[in-house]
Amino acid sequence: MEDSVAVDAKRILLRYGTPISVLDRISEEERIGLARKIARTTLPEREEKLRELLREGGHLTAA
Repeated sequence: MEDSVAVDAKRILLRYGTPISVLDRISEEERIGLARKIARTTLPEREEKLRELLREGGHLTAA
């Protein structure tokens, strides 16, 4: 059974635009870290901040 924090982190990342194919390649620990950073970001900036963090982590290519 998955930990509720990990489940919430996955939901946050999906909500703000992480593609499922990318999410599947990110470790649970990293998902939680990314979600925590996004939760501290203002609501209007969350999608862009998430894309930036995913690019920095090598999970997305610059598009």
